[in-house]
Amino acid sequence: MAKLRTRKHKVVLSRSVGGDTGITILLTLLGIFMVLPMVYVISQSLKPLDELWMYPPRFLVKNPTPNNFRDLFRLMNDSWVPFSRYIFNTVLNAVGGTFGHLFLASMAAYALAKIKFPGSKLIFETIRTSLMFHSTVTAITSFMIMAAFKMIDTYWAIIIPAWGSTLGLYLMKQFMDTHVHDSVLESARLDGASELRTYWTIAMPMVKPAWLTLIVYSFQGLWNAGSSIYIYSEQYKSFNYAIGQITAGGIKRAGASAAATVLMMLVPIMVFVITQSNIIETMGSSGMKD
Repeated sequence: MAKLRTRKHKVVLSRSVGGDTGITILLTLLGIFMVLPMVYVISQSLKPLDELWMYPPRFLVKNPTPNNFRDLFRLMNDSWVPFSRYIFNTVLNAVGGTFGHLFLASMAAYALAKIKFPGSKLIFETIRTSLMFHSTVTAITSFMIMAAFKMIDTYWAIIIPAWGSTLGLYLMKQFMDTHVHDSVLESARLDGASELRTYWTIAMPMVKPAWLTLIVYSFQGLWNAGSSIYIYSEQYKSFNYAIGQITAGGIKRAGASAAATVLMMLVPIMVFVITQSNIIETMGSSGMKD
């Protein structure tokens, strides 16, 4: 009889030691390959101008300098709108849009997944069909709606469309179908819990990986949002837009542009690193049924 392999008193998969070693080496190489673009961007931000335009280009910086970041902050301070306003706009849009989307999507997903009512299947099929349409296709209709509600050139023009995104609702609904069991909800209802309390204290903790994934996707999209057809006033524009305007000055601002790229990617990367295990779990479960 073959002897089962154990690790820390737990039975592990019946692979050989050589197989585990090979998989570890392969995953390590893939991880290094995937991190190379990030290393290159950081290296670019530390290069002086002569290295930035060197041919053939050098992957790693030879004489690192913080001058690119100094130039970027100097250009920020020269902006006629205080640069703190751009940062405030981006943070407000990203946080307000993300958490509004989280609550609306999760409540709608709970209703569609766990409350039986006429038309629920038709509503979900409509939501799933909407995933096939890119925002460019609906841009004119969206603009007309925004204009009718007088939301053009306001924060609401960015925040409210984020609340109505259907991708997060779809993920939450699929996750609730597979991870929130009806028997648990029935027990709570028999104990006198209201639907709102059942949703908040029972369903939401059980789908934590899904709503963490939703936070990452929504926050990243709003954080990286540039110019918008709904915003014309400079005081409502985003940090990404302001960075783009600053670094559009040609070759002499190439270093500042590289530094700006690093600043823009830091926050989404930090959020992703914190929640990466939950994102993987959500993606692996979103299309499964019991």
